[in-house]
Amino acid sequence: MIKALYDWTMNLAAHPRAIWALAFIAFIEASVFPIPPDVLMIPLILAQPKRAWWIATVALVASVAGGILGYTIGAFFYESIGAPILESLGKEHAVMEFNDRFNDFGFWAVLGAGVTPFPFKVITILSGWTAMPIWIFISTAIIARALRFYIVAALLWKFGEPIRDFIEKRLGLMFVLFVALLVGGFYLVKFI
Repeated sequence: MIKALYDWTMNLAAHPRAIWALAFIAFIEASVFPIPPDVLMIPLILAQPKRAWWIATVALVASVAGGILGYTIGAFFYESIGAPILESLGKEHAVMEFNDRFNDFGFWAVLGAGVTPFPFKVITILSGWTAMPIWIFISTAIIARALRFYIVAALLWKFGEPIRDFIEKRLGLMFVLFVALLVGGFYLVKFI
């Protein structure tokens, strides 16, 4: 089953409209979707290594745009739902303390989540919820996502076929590692 999914993804990566699928996945991953765009970006670059930089740029732009949507979700839902609930519980001061602490380290939180497998959507929504200055959020998201996507693109562009052979030979292990990273990210979110 995993091999069939991998083959399907590689075939999708070779499809002329695959770049639009990547843009869509990168956009929704930054705000609501649990699967990172790397799942499609990697085979897309392996199938078309000459377009590695373009593919990374599409993922970057779509991811930052999706991050702005996540920021908006955090800002909108906090004002309309979260604040009245917390005020009724007498906890609005605790939230303000959390907001101040988060925003003190917000640049690093956005940078860390944007580069690592940590779910980026959590930080985009928290950034809006805590009213992080939008210009800090956007500039940090651009830096973080550019680092992540361009490093992946550079490695695949330079070492594409050996990495492809490695992935194909150890597909089961790669899938288990990916799921472990995904579950680990959700576990971290639960306890932060």
